[in-house]
Amino acid sequence: MGFLYSILIGGIAGYLASVIMESHNSAFINILLGIFGGLVGGFIAKRLGNDPDNDGLLMNLLISVGGAIVLIFIGRLF
Repeated sequence: MGFLYSILIGGIAGYLASVIMESHNSAFINILLGIFGGLVGGFIAKRLGNDPDNDGLLMNLLISVGGAIVLIFIGRLF
């Protein structure tokens, strides 16, 4: 269930990040950005003292969107 949850949240987060950053990616790239964005966002959240493992769906989605935005920004630098 956790894997499907990650893909679902990742897809939504990747889509939202691509809309916010005005990037035109495929659905597959959006899902990957969302999943890896969740990892990056979770890492940043843990460093700031937040525990994303105990947060709800909305907070996990926001963390994933934030991480995906960071990844899109870093990708644009190169």
